[in-house]
Amino acid sequence: MVEGMERHRVLVVGYDDAELLDIACVTTTLDAVRVIDPGLGYDLTLATPGGRAITCSSGLVLNAQAALERVRGPIGTLVVSGGLGHQDASRDERLVGHVRRLARESERVASLCTGASVLAAAGLLDGRRATTHWHFAQRLAEEYEKVTVDPRPIWVQDGNVYTAAGVTSALDLSLSFIEADFGGDVARWVSRAMVTYLHRPGNQAQMSVFTAAPAADHLVRKVTDHVAERLDGDLSTVALARLARVSPRHLTRLFRAELRQTPGRYVRSARLAAAAQLLSASDLPVSRVAARCGFASAEALRQAFAREYGIAPSQYRSVSSTTA
Repeated sequence: MVEGMERHRVLVVGYDDAELLDIACVTTTLDAVRVIDPGLGYDLTLATPGGRAITCSSGLVLNAQAALERVRGPIGTLVVSGGLGHQDASRDERLVGHVRRLARESERVASLCTGASVLAAAGLLDGRRATTHWHFAQRLAEEYEKVTVDPRPIWVQDGNVYTAAGVTSALDLSLSFIEADFGGDVARWVSRAMVTYLHRPGNQAQMSVFTAAPAADHLVRKVTDHVAERLDGDLSTVALARLARVSPRHLTRLFRAELRQTPGRYVRSARLAAAAQLLSASDLPVSRVAARCGFASAEALRQAFAREYGIAPSQYRSVSSTTA
């Protein structure tokens, strides 16, 4: 396995109304490494203000192992959890100050879900690209103008700072840490032990167009339903406008108002989402996947996939396939 590897110190910062699943995804996933070899793995500590027990968003009470104020470095990975209490936490000057202090003593700094607001309040995301849960992304961007907020990926790395979209994306981020620290074989073993797929690449989208809420406008909904049913058909803006019996310009206005994107952009996203689903859930050749989803060729799909997700379809399939 991995020889001569020291245990890696991980400090998880919690607070009242933190999301228990955020904390558990990281701690349980990282702790699984020691099952392979007790000499490997992570020393995990939950630190809270004053070392007090915290009441999580679910109402469950979680005991802490350390008082945040008393923790000293060096730290391998500093993780700030998310949760409904993130706004109070980001306004707590003492908590934010200690996070800022500990970040200087940490090799790696991460936030989960809305925990990004705590890192932002500490100035740790200034000038960086970051993500958070899609529902809170706009608020984070408005409150912290120095942060480039990208609501699309499930996690983002910018230097030694990592931000995850939250909830189960914390598991993906944790697996990426394991791979970086102990290698791909260990990460794959842990993913199997966790009964999950090998970690999704960070640039995988948080939310597919097919799981988003349906448009309220009946014309837009008619068009999006048509797109979902006929991905391999003519989905040009002109053709879709003809279907809706409006001008292309008016259809574009409706899409911008309802979905904040043009019809063309929506179609590309729908085709890519469908392609990603087929790549992970079937063994169809990439050329067949491309044809079914309305791409002119496998190369056209490859270029669109790389442009949108920064990864080739074949690589995406290798890390997300459910057919193995």
